[in-house]
Amino acid sequence: MALRNGFECLECRQLMDGLISVQTAPFPAFSPLTIGPHRIAAPVLLAPMAGITDAPVRRMALRYGAGLTVSEMVASEALLTGHAEMTLRAEGAGVDIHAVQLAGNEPHWMAEAARLAEASGAAIIDINMGCPAKRVTTGAAGAALLRDLPLATRILEAVRAAISVPVTLKTRLGWDGAEMTAPEIARRAEAIGIAMVTIHGRTRCQFYTGTADWAAIRAVKDAVSIPVIANGDLTQTHDAAAMLAASGADGVMIGRGAQGRPWFPGAVAQHWRTGRAPADPDLAEQRDVLLELYDGWLALYGVELGLRQARKHVGWALEAAAASAGAAPQIAKDARGRILTLEAPDAVIAGIRTFYDQLAWRAAA
Repeated sequence: MALRNGFECLECRQLMDGLISVQTAPFPAFSPLTIGPHRIAAPVLLAPMAGITDAPVRRMALRYGAGLTVSEMVASEALLTGHAEMTLRAEGAGVDIHAVQLAGNEPHWMAEAARLAEASGAAIIDINMGCPAKRVTTGAAGAALLRDLPLATRILEAVRAAISVPVTLKTRLGWDGAEMTAPEIARRAEAIGIAMVTIHGRTRCQFYTGTADWAAIRAVKDAVSIPVIANGDLTQTHDAAAMLAASGADGVMIGRGAQGRPWFPGAVAQHWRTGRAPADPDLAEQRDVLLELYDGWLALYGVELGLRQARKHVGWALEAAAASAGAAPQIAKDARGRILTLEAPDAVIAGIRTFYDQLAWRAAA
């Protein structure tokens, strides 16, 4: 791609903005999701990501049109003991349909944590049986439950029996290629009364390597009648059409594709609904989104922890801004080096403003 002053040519910019159509698979009909009593207007969800999808990020994604957001993974027993980090993860202020994701391997404690979350305002409880992290799977939780279907079933039964709000499940295709247990666990979940299943199109042993296998999700869709949501590697709005065509899923869930871009799930929903990919927000709007989120992190975590929590988000946002402006990646990399080492909130805010001002000036030059 031709660059001028570090920026892509106009045609490349137009392609990125959706002003020139890109040939992709057609979208299926756009339909709301039903999860128990809840009508989810857009079948595009923001994935639960530990250390990332905290309350400020979830509120922002919903503002831009995400149909549903799910909390960071909350360890069930830690929530019950009042662990400060888990309590913050379960925070849902300003979220109309508050979904809390729980993880654990003891049916009793999972049920008790679900009761506590419901009493604290959770409208949906999501059960994590897909996290591949070793610190989770070595405790026989997360994706490790794909290797112990009897225990997984008891957990689902215990949580479903403990609460009145809908219960959903997020998992993977299986532990590895030889143990593709997702269709069976989905059948068991449906029989228990689980309202929806989300499948990440990788096995646990793949972690996040390789490419998500959207077509393999179809076996789960064929196995159950409850809504099935496809997850994994959706990073451009038109990816959703191919994901839906391959999987047959009822909706999509976006994880890493939304890092630094809380508007992205809403953009996917708009592309699906209208057939036209929207442009990213302009640089001034992106700046204001980041500054509002930054205030939200400081308010939620306090200044010291908030500064640390915000750094990864700020870095992703700078990269997203440079990409949407057609700037060379080095511009964002240089800004990251300057801004992420600052310790005072006022200095970080000033650095963010300067970066976006300079990016806009260079784009107009």
